[in-house]
Amino acid sequence: MNRIVWDDRGDDAAVADHVAAAIRRGGKKLAVSGGNTVTLILALLAARDLPWSGVEILPTDERCVPAEHPASNFGALSRAFAPTSALVRPMTPAMAITPFDLVWLGMGLDGHIASLFPGQPMGDTDQPTVVAVRPDPLPPEAPFDRLSLNLPALLATPDLILVIRGQEKRRVLESAIGGESGLPVAKLVQSLPGMMRMFWSAA
Repeated sequence: MNRIVWDDRGDDAAVADHVAAAIRRGGKKLAVSGGNTVTLILALLAARDLPWSGVEILPTDERCVPAEHPASNFGALSRAFAPTSALVRPMTPAMAITPFDLVWLGMGLDGHIASLFPGQPMGDTDQPTVVAVRPDPLPPEAPFDRLSLNLPALLATPDLILVIRGQEKRRVLESAIGGESGLPVAKLVQSLPGMMRMFWSAA
């Protein structure tokens, strides 16, 4: 699919460079993934000398836990960007969603993106919004109800990136690109209105 751009330099610095370039171009509204993969990248990014004033950052999804809970994506993003003047916004069920300048996604081995899991709706509206999600089964490492941007919200950006690690996730993604699965990441790929850049590294 010619709308997919692979970047096999998918190391932490390459991803930080891409997001930093978006901010330097005037990107002010970012949706950022949670999870272990992003921790070091966020530290690299927050250390950059960038025009942070006016930048708003929203998690792509959130676990329904207090902000101080270790599983809170809002809490993790707030701590990561504390050295900057960026504003990290908490996700709420009724919040208005307008297009983002950049959306940064990760992917689970089961093909989920944000908190849109296999076998569940990707959002019951064509409009960008926040949806309530209860994974079934609940992931043992994070057994919480969730909030998530729906598929139209994730696609409402000129700059969509997906950051994955390891051969297993690459196989899942290549199957999705080939149209061989009905996983959430496959639905994302099939619905792309423009380009998506994939950052991949072996480990």
